[in-house]
Amino acid sequence: MSGETSHQEHIGPYRLLSRPAGGTGVHRATGPDGRDVAIRLLPPGAAPDIERMRAVASPYAADVLDGESGVRRPYVVSRFVPGRPLAEVVAEQGPMPGDALRRMAAGLAKALAAVHRAGLAHGELGPGTVLVVDGSPVVVDFGLAAGAHGPGDVRAWAATVTFAATGRFEVPPDALPADLRPLVAMAADPDPAARPDAERLADEASRLVPRPARPVPAPAPAVEEAAPPVAPPPAAEPAAAEPVARTGEPAVAQAWARLLAATVVVIGVGVAVMMPIAGLLLTLAAVTVLRAATSDTVAGRAWALGRTALTVPYAAALAVAVPLGLAAASVIGGEIDSLGACSFGAGAGAAVLWTAPGVSAPRRQLERMFAAVAGSPRRIAVAGVALGVLALLAVVGAMSLTPSFAPMYGLQSTLERAMDRLQNAVDRW
Repeated sequence: MSGETSHQEHIGPYRLLSRPAGGTGVHRATGPDGRDVAIRLLPPGAAPDIERMRAVASPYAADVLDGESGVRRPYVVSRFVPGRPLAEVVAEQGPMPGDALRRMAAGLAKALAAVHRAGLAHGELGPGTVLVVDGSPVVVDFGLAAGAHGPGDVRAWAATVTFAATGRFEVPPDALPADLRPLVAMAADPDPAARPDAERLADEASRLVPRPARPVPAPAPAVEEAAPPVAPPPAAEPAAAEPVARTGEPAVAQAWARLLAATVVVIGVGVAVMMPIAGLLLTLAAVTVLRAATSDTVAGRAWALGRTALTVPYAAALAVAVPLGLAAASVIGGEIDSLGACSFGAGAGAAVLWTAPGVSAPRRQLERMFAAVAGSPRRIAVAGVALGVLALLAVVGAMSLTPSFAPMYGLQSTLERAMDRLQNAVDRW
């Protein structure tokens, strides 16, 4: 090995790559699979609860991968975090400004909540055990201190946030941003029983994080007034802000937000197949409301209504084309169900309103709404199970139930007769 490695080339199956930095006892190493890891050597006799530490799941806490507690020199292995300690960042760049500080406070609180949910405490939270990666915190070395408890971690959160804001641990209350002062004061209360628990701390701190600014849609081009009566497929919509599970949230939260939004679209299409008239009306209302929610102005909301109106002919064309295509396909063999064909056409029309080329604002707004859920594993689980069950029921119902055209039963009879005549004509041809 190179001269930069410690005298010990391996710790368990891990090959060391460097000496501990600054006497921290943390080695950079590589595992049997080639992955970079960080190994913290513990004092003899330490008995870390590796299983509980591995159960801590948060993008703001370093993943614990492995460890040993029954050896001469216990150790804990976690993923390597390419960040710098908060103490160094503040020393070099100065105190963190308002929005960055709020994101730091929320991320630290979420990390503590995840640690406490696993039945552990940190015990040594501070500027030295918080790494900063692209402006977001990653908490390391949790669950190592003996005798630590939750209220102590909450008070340490207050001290760490104060340090990030000012470069000091004890400052006058007015040195902090006004919206953070009450929460920091509550977390630093001398009475441990008066401090909030980590879950409440995470919820309260997350509310202080500003949401991404919503763009103002551009006004409709004047030439559209003279457009021909047959509307072409809608052009790309004004881009909504990319959904982020609050600024600084990792990409995995964005992926969850997209998945939950896609599940809602599946439910909407399934409802349109089961109840074509009601389903299409609900879809039109939903996409219009979601578009309007991207603007705070009357003009922007009116433009949202116009965008939906431009999409309707596109959806109607596909809603008609699908049944006609199914009727034409019947010439190959077999007989189609008339109402079923019409209901699948309605489902195709609903899908166009959500996902046609150039149609993105409704889905993006759904993703922004779900981004608030995606930051918490518990909320993701609840939302995912609930929406997953509804999506399954919608798909099963769409494939097995007789569609209902309520309240337009007359239209149902008309469509059924028209499709029967069309199929008979195709068969004779």
